[in-house]
Amino acid sequence: MNTHTKTFSQASITRLTAHALIEAAQAAARDIGIEVTIAITDNAGHLKAFDRSDKAPFLTVEVAIDKAWTAASFGLATHVWNSIISKSEVAQLAHRPRMVAVGGGYPILLDGQVVGGIGISGGNALQDQQACEVALKALGFDLPA
Repeated sequence: MNTHTKTFSQASITRLTAHALIEAAQAAARDIGIEVTIAITDNAGHLKAFDRSDKAPFLTVEVAIDKAWTAASFGLATHVWNSIISKSEVAQLAHRPRMVAVGGGYPILLDGQVVGGIGISGGNALQDQQACEVALKALGFDLPA
């Protein structure tokens, strides 16, 4: 008789929380002085919520979505990926179509569990990263160590 567990449950960000995170990120971007696009994914990297400032460049749309996807994929902030893909044994990951290895993407962590991803694009990499950090902290989410 087979006694192994056949399924498991995972927490994922709610629609209301995703939209609240967008509002917090837009406020952070305004304080920094940048026009941005913000994407929120669920824990599986699927787009959950999205917003683009009126003056954010159109390229920021795909970049923000891909930053959120990248962050949710392994639970790592996108700026961390630069040092990872510099290693020859994993360098091929840099060629994955949606992989983004610049600041501005964070996993959304609650009690150490990835419940989604946030991606912000529109400023420089550090500004995008800072807007993510401010928004995540404002809503009580953990930042990766």
